[in-house]
Amino acid sequence: MSQRRSVLKKILMGATALGGLPYLKLKANTPTKNMLKGNINHSVCRWTFNHLSLDELCLLVKDIGFNAIDLIGPEDWPTAQKHGVYSSMCNGAEISLEEGFNHTEYHDQLIKNYSEMIPLVAKNGYKNLICFSGNREGMDDETGLKNSVKGLQKLLPLAEKHGVTLIMELLNSKVDHPDYMCDKTPWGVELCKRLDNENFKLLYDIYHMQIDEGDVIRTIRDNHQYIAHYHTAGNPGRNEIFEDQELNYPAIIKAIADTGFKGHIAQEFIPKANDKATSLRKAIKLCDI
Repeated sequence: MSQRRSVLKKILMGATALGGLPYLKLKANTPTKNMLKGNINHSVCRWTFNHLSLDELCLLVKDIGFNAIDLIGPEDWPTAQKHGVYSSMCNGAEISLEEGFNHTEYHDQLIKNYSEMIPLVAKNGYKNLICFSGNREGMDDETGLKNSVKGLQKLLPLAEKHGVTLIMELLNSKVDHPDYMCDKTPWGVELCKRLDNENFKLLYDIYHMQIDEGDVIRTIRDNHQYIAHYHTAGNPGRNEIFEDQELNYPAIIKAIADTGFKGHIAQEFIPKANDKATSLRKAIKLCDI
């Protein structure tokens, strides 16, 4: 609680009521306010800043100068909307990271979940909805591709109708998600090619792909047409993206921008500093090329 009070003291002043929920008024003289360059659409993943309530996180991102949060679902959208914060990557339709489209036994539940969620995403003015391949459980790549195509093809007409993009995340299987199937860019790209639909794309997680394949900038340049979203984190450790880790984020972000990318780049590092709000400020500034 003392840590949260310290964070809020730096970004908030006063308190009034709004719609029955606490409303905290921002300082007018925050030096970072409105100082972003406007070349990058910034976001931050909700789960990595769970030490703050969603109200508090919304106020922090607005104070820094951007207006998007990743990985929030319908139960959190009203809070974000109250603050004028966009849900840049929606979730809530998936079963789990391990139970995904590569196994046909999950298709009925996944198709039901996504068929309900896609119109809801669109109704609330959002565009991106996350999905996962699932774990291998002894399955070979080709079978996983065929099964994923079979399941996703049933949803893509609905996604097209509502202007929603289903976005499968690339996750490393070496450290964080053992046995996950969509753990290399070529597998994800092949799935995109077989589906051949603009309403299915990839989430390229820079941290995860550095672990499983490296060669980040070349991979982005060669495959950017299949990528609709990016996540960040420092490696090793998934912590802050600063100079004490191996990824050169200004160069990576510039490479992304050079492809003409107009989507969101979301910070997904787990802050280890005591002043977590300052970590987010510094990360956004570092990536604001």
